[in-house]
Amino acid sequence: MSVTKKAGSKALEMLRNLPRITLGNLRPEPGSCKRGRRRGRGQHGGNRSGRGHKGERQRGTRPRLGFEGGQTPFYLIIPKYGFNEGHSRRPQYMPLTLRRLQYLIDLGRVDPTQPIDLTQLVNARGVTIQPLKRHYGVQLVDEGADIFAAKINIEVQRAFEGAIAAIEKNGGVITTSFYDPISLGILIRPVPFFVRGQPIPKRMLPGEDMVPYYTSAENRGYLADLEDIQQARRALAQKYGYALPDISKEELCDILATRKDVRQIFFGLSPGWIVNMPEKKILKPTDEKLLKYYSS
Repeated sequence: MSVTKKAGSKALEMLRNLPRITLGNLRPEPGSCKRGRRRGRGQHGGNRSGRGHKGERQRGTRPRLGFEGGQTPFYLIIPKYGFNEGHSRRPQYMPLTLRRLQYLIDLGRVDPTQPIDLTQLVNARGVTIQPLKRHYGVQLVDEGADIFAAKINIEVQRAFEGAIAAIEKNGGVITTSFYDPISLGILIRPVPFFVRGQPIPKRMLPGEDMVPYYTSAENRGYLADLEDIQQARRALAQKYGYALPDISKEELCDILATRKDVRQIFFGLSPGWIVNMPEKKILKPTDEKLLKYYSS
């Protein structure tokens, strides 16, 4: 106890004798500040100080970089070429590898016994879709095709040929489908849309520049003829050297054969239906005009 009191009294005595820190006695460390060297100009130190008479040179208002006084700058003389024309308006597709998809299936985030679309992929945190950044969906990449072993029915927006072959080799089905920005926003965030109590709208058809892709059986487009798709499946199996499984003999035949309608956004929900979240009911239109509109 006496040792503690002695140490405390010694500390208080040191505080009494030490100088107080105020704004008047604060100084920088010696050598930390270097004064600029004053360079003499002799008899020419005054007058214009070597800056000339008036103008931008004397007043220090030099022009911006790239300005060429009296002539057109070189970057305006050279003509423009449209290599990147319309780049800001091009649709963007977020890549999804087969390795990542197999990882999500192994973790149980994606259920392979149910049809897979953007709703399942976004809820599983597999991809992030932002329609305001001109994201139009997912592009399935063939990275990890050698380890992919799931039998699934998946719907994406774009797909590599190797990714299509890897899925169909395991007895799965893949479809490339187009979604307009409004339908895409509803598909990736269905719950906020259902809470608003609005009828499910019709999915718009692709633009003129996208029609060739989604009508191609080689791309497994949703607008292609089913017979052409079967021929393309056999041709791809022959190209990659694997035996094409018969889907009709599988246990999940109904799941693998499930396809959306051209105007349909969700699996099992038709356009015009209203999902009542509080009461957990589905309201269907009965008026003939509405039925004709949503079925067209």
